[in-house]
Amino acid sequence: MNETEQLLKQVTDRVRDSARERGQPLPAPLRAGETERAEQALGFALPPLLAALYTRIGDGGFGPEYGLLPLRQAIAEYEGGRASDWGWPEGVLPIADLGCGMSACVDCRSEDARILLFEPNPGDRDLAWYLKSPSLAGWLRDWLDGTGWFREEWDEDEMEVTPWPEFSARCAA
Repeated sequence: MNETEQLLKQVTDRVRDSARERGQPLPAPLRAGETERAEQALGFALPPLLAALYTRIGDGGFGPEYGLLPLRQAIAEYEGGRASDWGWPEGVLPIADLGCGMSACVDCRSEDARILLFEPNPGDRDLAWYLKSPSLAGWLRDWLDGTGWFREEWDEDEMEVTPWPEFSARCAA
């Protein structure tokens, strides 16, 4: 079993156990063709691991913090961001609500599908984007291991984030 398949199995097991404990089913996985239609609407491809999460596990509702957004909601938030004054970067899809206006976003143009933190609370678009994880796979592993900043107890000083240097080159005019 390759690393991606192993990670998908671990996420599936965690999600299944969590749904059982809560007594609430997850949204069904997306049907064949739905990710392709989403990619056409967005104008860029989804990272293969993200597409597999949506088509093999469920259309959102699981994962770090409040869970992955349903794909249609992620697209709507992306389109809203692109139309806003925030200068939302092209190819950066919001995938999880982190509360307090913050979002975890996947850079669909990066080879490893890096995870970016959108933190609008300072009110300055040039200070709103941070590199949170070098890859979607790493971000999911941190969640599975309980080592990400979204764990139950964490010290605010531990939340290390690096400003995303590509923001100005990738943001909308």
